[in-house]
Amino acid sequence: MALDVYKDWLGIPEDQRPPDHYQLLRLVQFEDDPERIQANYRKLNAHVRKYASGQYMDESQALLNELAKAMLCLTDADRKRDYDTQFGREFEADEVLGERPPIEQILLQQGDITPAQVEEAAGMCRGLGIDMRDALVQLKAVKAEAAARALAASLGRPYVNLDELTPVDSVMDRVPRSMVKQNSILPLFIDEDDDVLLVACVNPITAEVEDDLRLRFEMPVRDVLATPLAINQAISKYYAPGVRAEGAEEIPVAKKSSRKVSKPKKEKPTRSPEEQAQFGKQVSIIIVCWCFVMAYLLDGFVIGAGGYFDFYSVLLYIFLPLIGAGVAYQMYWPRSR
Repeated sequence: MALDVYKDWLGIPEDQRPPDHYQLLRLVQFEDDPERIQANYRKLNAHVRKYASGQYMDESQALLNELAKAMLCLTDADRKRDYDTQFGREFEADEVLGERPPIEQILLQQGDITPAQVEEAAGMCRGLGIDMRDALVQLKAVKAEAAARALAASLGRPYVNLDELTPVDSVMDRVPRSMVKQNSILPLFIDEDDDVLLVACVNPITAEVEDDLRLRFEMPVRDVLATPLAINQAISKYYAPGVRAEGAEEIPVAKKSSRKVSKPKKEKPTRSPEEQAQFGKQVSIIIVCWCFVMAYLLDGFVIGAGGYFDFYSVLLYIFLPLIGAGVAYQMYWPRSR
């Protein structure tokens, strides 16, 4: 008997083929609560992942991506409105999407932060020129994931946990490593229902990046938000040196455009944050070890040339490595973020 993943894994009746996004995520039709949509998605995602390492690995991965596409559509305010209209949902003629609250207001309403923390973060934004999301995270007022979720809600964009889905290789192959690293983006997959490319990012992509991707894939682009750490880890994983061919530097121009698009410049090979941290630690250890060697040579041939190990020798063995350690810490030791 052939496997029916919808019925056998999700309990969807056979008369619902193909299932729409609401049926797939086991939601009532036209569910509008993003938290409920996300909760159902996480529950079903965890269930389907149980089959990811067995004989149904391919079927599992295909269904996981289908679940992700449904969740990303229903948690995107603009796309959800268009999707619901296709199924006969009617909106008032004068009904428009209201202005969305800023990230700090959303976090205040959820009880994640206090007004005093908002004031402190606002001062940091003015002084350092950073956005509210980064200020709240740096102040440890809120965790990075909660801040990213609030920012997504403020912008009317979906939030995605990159640990819960696997990007499509054929899509990632068309975007060079230099571009994803420079712009902190990760191409995910193409949603065939809307004929749109979905891209994970830390902040909404710029018009220049959107134009570049639009030309590469010849379709519209929609961004979804993730945490900076998740984006960096995913880039290190999926774009590690030697993992992916760098054959996508040339932008295919299949349609005439009045805008001149320049070819992205090849950037010099750079280390990932994890590689940079490991490099810094190794260099720091080497510097300190050499300071001990220098202390030994100075003590043996200069200060202690007479064969005595005196007070100055002790100072030499203490302060020279300390100086080296200080230099190494300032120059190479990775900073916490």
